[in-house]
Amino acid sequence: MSDDTKQTTSGIDVKPVYTEADAANVSAELPGQFPFTRGVQPDMYRGKLWTMRQYAGFSTAEESNKRYHYLLSQGVSGLSVAFDLPTQIGYDSDHPLAEGEVGKVGVAIDSIEDMQVLFNGIRLEEVSTSMTINATGYILLALYTALARQQGADLKKISGTIQNDILKEYAARGTYIYPPKPSMRIITDIFEWCSKEVPKWNTISISGYHIREAGSTAVQEIAFTLSNGKAYVKAALEKGLDINVFGKRLSFFFNAHNNLFEEVAKFRAARRMWATMMKELGATDPKAMMLRFHTQTGGSTLTAQQPLNNISRVTIQTLAAVMGGTQSLHTNGYDEALSLPTEEAARIALRTQQIAAYESGVADTADPLAGSYFIESLTNEVEAAAWQLIQKIDAMGGSVAAIEEGFIQNEIARSAYEYQRNIESGEQIIVGVNKFHADETNHIPILKVDDSIRVVQAEKLARLRAGRNQATCNSLLTQLSNKATTGENIMPVVLEAVEAKCTLGEIADTLRKIFGEYR
Repeated sequence: MSDDTKQTTSGIDVKPVYTEADAANVSAELPGQFPFTRGVQPDMYRGKLWTMRQYAGFSTAEESNKRYHYLLSQGVSGLSVAFDLPTQIGYDSDHPLAEGEVGKVGVAIDSIEDMQVLFNGIRLEEVSTSMTINATGYILLALYTALARQQGADLKKISGTIQNDILKEYAARGTYIYPPKPSMRIITDIFEWCSKEVPKWNTISISGYHIREAGSTAVQEIAFTLSNGKAYVKAALEKGLDINVFGKRLSFFFNAHNNLFEEVAKFRAARRMWATMMKELGATDPKAMMLRFHTQTGGSTLTAQQPLNNISRVTIQTLAAVMGGTQSLHTNGYDEALSLPTEEAARIALRTQQIAAYESGVADTADPLAGSYFIESLTNEVEAAAWQLIQKIDAMGGSVAAIEEGFIQNEIARSAYEYQRNIESGEQIIVGVNKFHADETNHIPILKVDDSIRVVQAEKLARLRAGRNQATCNSLLTQLSNKATTGENIMPVVLEAVEAKCTLGEIADTLRKIFGEYR
C-alpha cells in the first residue's frame, strides 16, 4: 500500500473525496422498509433505545448475582451472562478436565441450584437475558426455563437469547462438543421447541463477533456470519419448520471495531443482504426478513498498554454500533486486556452507552449517516465483497462443507496474519503499542478469581447428588439417550432432567455417548 493510498480494514480503497456520483444508485428507501438497509424500525431509537447490556459472570453464582444487581441498579436494561469454560464445554466443576478453569472466564453453572442463586431476586418475566453459550445452549435454556417455571412466570412472556451458534465454534472459537451434524440437529430441536413453549425467546444469535476476534476483516465477518445463518435456515426448513415463524426469532451478534465508517457500512450492508437472502429462501413476512442484532465492542482492539486509552476506543465503537442501527449493545471495560472487568470499569463502560444515548444526539434520528456519499458508496462496496465470499461458500456446498474443508478457518487465519504483519511493520498504527509510547507504571486494579471456587462448586455438587432422587435421574438420562437415538426432540426431556437435578455434565455426557465428540 503506497503512502497516498488509504484502505479500510477489509482492503477497500478509500478515495480522498466522495461526490454524488459515488452514491448515484442509492434508493429512496426508508427505515423499517425492505430491505431494511436503514434500520428495522421506522423511527429507530426515538421509539425505543437499544437494550443496554453488560456482559458479566465470574466466579460463583453468588458473586455474579451481586454484579447483576449492581448493574441493574446502574441502569442496564438487559442482563448478559458469561459462563466459564467447563460450563461451555459440558463438564461439571468437579470433573478432572475442569481443574484450573472453574469460574475464571465466566460463572460456573452445574445445576438448577446454581441457576436459582444466579438469578436470586431477579424476576425472569421482567428482564431480558442473553446467554453466551453454544454447545451446551440446550441445557442452559432448559435451566432458565425451569427457573422461570419455579418463579411462576408465564413462559409466553420470558424473553432473551441463547447464542446457540455452533458453526462459528468450529471456525473460530473452539468451544464445541459434538460433531457438526448432530450439533445442527440439536439447534433445530431448540427452534422447534421454543416456537411452541417460549415464543418470545430468540433461539439463536448467529455470531460474527468471535469470527472478527479471531482476526477476520469486516467483510469476512458479515460474509461468514450470514453464510452460517443461511445454513441454520436451510436445516430448519429441512425439518419442516415455517420460515415465517422461526425467522422472526433469529438474531445476530456482531463486533464493532475502530474504523467508524466501515463498521457503520458493514451493519447497513448486513441488513440488506440478510433480507435479500431470507426472501430468496421463501420468507414472505417482513419481520422474518429483518436482521436484528446485538453488538459488542471489539475485545481484540483493547490494549494492555495505556489501558485508559481503551475508553476512547470503546466510545468510537459505541458510536459505530448505534449509527449502524444495533438493537442491543455491550461495551467492554477499559481493563479487559488485563483481567475480567472491575466494577468501576463496568460502570464506565455502561456510562459510555448512556452518554451516547442521552447526550450525543445520535439517537435522535434514524440512520443519521444515510445519504453520505462515502457511507453509501462504502455500504455498496462492503456488500459486493461479502457476496463474492458467500458465492464461494455456496459453491462448496454451504458453511458446513466450507468449515469441514477448512476454507473459512484459512481465510480468517490469512487476514489475522496480514493484520499482525501490518502492526509489526508500523503500517497499522496502534496508539500506545507501536507508536506514541509512554513510560508508565500500571496502577489499574485487577479482578482475580481464586482457584478455591472449584472446591466450593464440588461441595455443592456432592450435596446435590446426595439429596436428589437418583432413580428418577437415571431414568430421565436413559430417556434422553433414547430420544437422541430415535431423532425425537430432546428439549422436553432435558427440561425434566434439569428439574430433577441432573447436572449439566451428566446431560452433556449422555449425548457424548450417542453423538461422539468433534476432534
